[in-house]
Amino acid sequence: MNISRRHFLKTSAIGSLYLSPLFASAEVSRVLKSAITKAHTNKHTTLTILYPDGSLPNLLPVTKAFSQITDINFNFIKASVDDINTKILLESLGHKHSFDIGLPATFGIPDLVEANALLDISDYAEQYEPQLGYTSSLYDLGDKYKGKKYGYQTDGDIYLMFYNKSFLQDKIRVTDYEQTYGKKLDIPNTWQELDQQMAFFHNSEKQKYGGAMFRIARYMVWEWWIRFHAKKQLPFKDDMTPNINNEPGIEALEELLAASKYQHPSVAGNGLVDNWKLYSEGRCYANIGWGGTQKYLNSSESKIRGNMLYSSTPEVAYFNWGWNYVVSSQSKYPELSYLFCLFSVLPKQSTLAVIENGFFDPFRKEHYNNPEIQRMYSNEFLNVHRETMKKAIPDLYIEGQGQYMNVLQRSIVEAYNKNISAKDALAYAEFTWQKLTKKIGEQKQVEQWRHLKQQYPKELT
Repeated sequence: MNISRRHFLKTSAIGSLYLSPLFASAEVSRVLKSAITKAHTNKHTTLTILYPDGSLPNLLPVTKAFSQITDINFNFIKASVDDINTKILLESLGHKHSFDIGLPATFGIPDLVEANALLDISDYAEQYEPQLGYTSSLYDLGDKYKGKKYGYQTDGDIYLMFYNKSFLQDKIRVTDYEQTYGKKLDIPNTWQELDQQMAFFHNSEKQKYGGAMFRIARYMVWEWWIRFHAKKQLPFKDDMTPNINNEPGIEALEELLAASKYQHPSVAGNGLVDNWKLYSEGRCYANIGWGGTQKYLNSSESKIRGNMLYSSTPEVAYFNWGWNYVVSSQSKYPELSYLFCLFSVLPKQSTLAVIENGFFDPFRKEHYNNPEIQRMYSNEFLNVHRETMKKAIPDLYIEGQGQYMNVLQRSIVEAYNKNISAKDALAYAEFTWQKLTKKIGEQKQVEQWRHLKQQYPKELT
């Protein structure tokens, strides 16, 4: 769904800011101009940005601001959401140069680094971050790989839970729940509580459903991943031996499969937008999603607008996508490209991006105080989103991430379709993971896993 905010921007204080050349402080402008002069960049230089389809509105106000300060022009190349990481990878392998700045999904950065597709920006960051007054975003665990910096997170894709308030405020059902389970009906704190509540509320004859939770391969694997970590487990041991085909892992999958009985029948085929549309009808109790989910559910087209409660995913918070500003290793203007990336994630500039109708969700503390962002998402949602961003576990930022997750996806789907048991599904995934690790190189994977493990909360390590 496209919710245009152009009219709002043109008729509001935010619109005035958008149209003003004074996007940046005098110090930011001075540093940028000095750096460009030092690099002997022709003022007619054009930088090319490779972006995921749907994100151009987020880029335009920032490129406009940068151009007003530097006289640098921009060209844009669109790639599909699912293929942008692959496009960057293939261009690097083919030694092509079609872009300077890319916006891959953060989980793909390790593979892109190993393919020599990305520029190590560590030295630039050390030089320019203090000069431009940069402070970190609420989540930056995917910006580095093996201790070196390769990007800047620009999208707050934290996974959150959505609850239909009308279910929780039905006085008859509240009483029934308390009498049945001997506890107050409230937002669940554990997966066991959530599963119990979805089963309790599910009544297909009355067209009331426990949930709208994803049950297609790509998204279902993330739910298992959170359930697994909630059992205080990590997917690998220190030597990269897989650690998922164990009692907690099997239990997590069996619980996911059991909870599937209490979802709306259409979830087996619902992708992202279909999930939003289903939940917006107001007939399901629980759902899972991101900031984009909330923007849809908080729109005038949603029947459930203003009738939701929010929380982090039970027991463990998980960040699992997000777009990231990176510099191509093939760029002819590496320093200038880096400066644009840094400029884009500064407080003022990134706020201009997030208020636009695109994929970028809040990711800096400053975003949550912006009136337009508050209008788009609601304060209730933003409060939960901000706090959850601070405590998220990292995604699987290792080389071959997509291959590891694809194996796990296929295994879980086989169990979901009742072709194999949960134990056999995870046994197959473990076996294939072991082969994959050996193919990539055990020592390489161990090195990065040790870096990544340090980013987990202490209670998990």
